[in-house]
Amino acid sequence: MDWNSIALTAAGVIGGGTAVIHGVVMQRIIIRPIEADFAANGRISGTLQKLIALLLHVSTFNWLLSGIALIAAAIWFEHDVRLVVGLLACSSFLYGAIIAFWSIRRAHPGGILMSAACILIVLGLTAG
Repeated sequence: MDWNSIALTAAGVIGGGTAVIHGVVMQRIIIRPIEADFAANGRISGTLQKLIALLLHVSTFNWLLSGIALIAAAIWFEHDVRLVVGLLACSSFLYGAIIAFWSIRRAHPGGILMSAACILIVLGLTAG
């Protein structure tokens, strides 16, 4: 495995790992309290409650699949496919990093990890 593949694999592991942690934290800190509030006031149906919870995990799902795709691209695919996967994953990770930094106005662990994954993607896509 060459250095480009190692960089893409590392970016995939960082992105996918961050996604899993994000999903757990999101479920505990945001979704559970929202569900408790919905259940207490009874104004929102159970179906809508489930839909809202699942929609709040869209970024988690996207980042996890992006991480898996980066690892697969590093192992099995040629440069053109790696480029497309890298651009899509990096755009998603970068968006998450920017939102994390902007929303809390200071360094955020997820934003730092997603930024590191973007740097690794760029390194992995450069000619080696």
